[in-house]
Amino acid sequence: METRQQTGPNVFLTSCLSRQVLELIASQWTTLVFYCLEDGTMRFGELLKKIDGISRKVLAQTLRDLERNGVVERTVHPVVPPVVEYSLTPLGRTLIEPVNSLRTWAYGHLGEVAQARNAYNQSDHTPIQDEVASIVQRR
Repeated sequence: METRQQTGPNVFLTSCLSRQVLELIASQWTTLVFYCLEDGTMRFGELLKKIDGISRKVLAQTLRDLERNGVVERTVHPVVPPVVEYSLTPLGRTLIEPVNSLRTWAYGHLGEVAQARNAYNQSDHTPIQDEVASIVQRR
């Protein structure tokens, strides 16, 4: 039996950097930060106001992760009090098109997703599905 050796990235391996990159860009908060920054630089407070439902802590962590991975640049202006601005790096700008494709898909299929959810919620579930749902809710 012949085994083939992996020659490139493999998103299915937890140790592969491609998995970590995918996790970063697939985060709902990352995509929302990208939507904000695609038109230009913003300050932390502006991002916090624009992204409904995000906490200061989560926004700070998201921005830190994006900066660490080279897709967002943090600029501190030497004034009192300090002014901190965030913008997309050239690498980050390469993600605008793919991220916008996700938004376009979401907007274009809102009705279908809503119908599917309603149909699922109104359908009869087998006892095992109900048991699994109950276990998940207890966690």
